[in-house]
Amino acid sequence: MKNTTLAFIGGGNMAGSLIGGLIGDGWDPGRIRVADTNPGQLEKLAGTFQVSTFSDNNQAASGADVVVLAIKPQVTAVVARELADTVARQQSLVVSIAAGIRESALRDWLGEGTAIVRSMPNTPAMVQSGAAALYANPTVTDSQRSTAESLLRAVGLVIWIDDEALMDAVTALSGSGPAYFFLFMEALQNAGCELGLPRETAHLLTLQTAFGAAKMALESNDDAAALRKQVTSPGGTTERAVAVLQEGGINNLVGRALQAAARRSRELADEFGARS
Repeated sequence: MKNTTLAFIGGGNMAGSLIGGLIGDGWDPGRIRVADTNPGQLEKLAGTFQVSTFSDNNQAASGADVVVLAIKPQVTAVVARELADTVARQQSLVVSIAAGIRESALRDWLGEGTAIVRSMPNTPAMVQSGAAALYANPTVTDSQRSTAESLLRAVGLVIWIDDEALMDAVTALSGSGPAYFFLFMEALQNAGCELGLPRETAHLLTLQTAFGAAKMALESNDDAAALRKQVTSPGGTTERAVAVLQEGGINNLVGRALQAAARRSRELADEFGARS
């Protein structure tokens, strides 16, 4: 598996996170290539990880078993068409982490017989704590599925979905999810300051509380509702605070937020996929 040659098309933050995770997991940096239009970014990646870098996408992809599209959705059509002949000749697996680009659009640009895995990772991949959902088209072999899973598992949790339509829900929940938690953390910190805590104290308490709650949830067999009840003593301070949040309609508000994100994900897929 780790003898596989990878070509990252795009050398931004997510690509850098994946490369760092893979090398930390034992992948040979000599088998990792990166193409990007930014010479400074290429220099940074080469210096940090000792990977091969290219300004030309096809040079980077030449000889690669897996081509990872780590580019902005707006340029995916142009880049995919540019790579189509190389990918077809080598029968490379293409793993796309370009947000909002459907498998059908990628297949139109790359060629009908292309093995494609579409992935929706999230930004905690930058600290090897990401969550990614993967969808494979029928051309992808079992071996290629295993390779794609190893690639994303290097930076966190990996879940396969059988219905690509669910990728919009994944985008709304885990793809955009870190921002929701950051927003709540921001609100907690500000409320702590309003109660008189120094900002740095409120900041540290918020961070550790968020970390501790997530760690408890990860290590427990109970669901979030059960864990909440365990720390909500009848007549206590937590019960009073939770009641205010529930009376304010927090469950309905979160539901509306995810529906809005999922709708926007579908809109973007329609927009970018139409450029075929």
